[in-house]
Amino acid sequence: MTNQPAALDRAFQALADPTRRAILSRLGAGPASVSRLAEPFTMAMPTLLQHIRVLEQGGLIGTEKRGRVRICALRPEALRETEDWLARQRAAWEGRLDRLDSYLLTMKDQADGV
Repeated sequence: MTNQPAALDRAFQALADPTRRAILSRLGAGPASVSRLAEPFTMAMPTLLQHIRVLEQGGLIGTEKRGRVRICALRPEALRETEDWLARQRAAWEGRLDRLDSYLLTMKDQADGV
């Protein structure tokens, strides 16, 4: 991601909505047309197109026109970058919690007179 903080903000904004996560799940099976993506939803096409636009702006999907049909495809590298960020955060917090656990065990041992 070129501008990582801004790109992560857009990716997480896109992931915040259950409809958009459902679209991403469907695209995990392969590219699909907008009309195919719209099938399970009971929303107007302009609303679905707005969700697709947010996913595209978040860098999570790409779209291309094939004749009169708009095809959407997952951009797995964007999801990997988001997951990498989450993994770094998880590792940092696990390290902090491990140090806290160690400190608390030391304090307990001192209190017990060990």
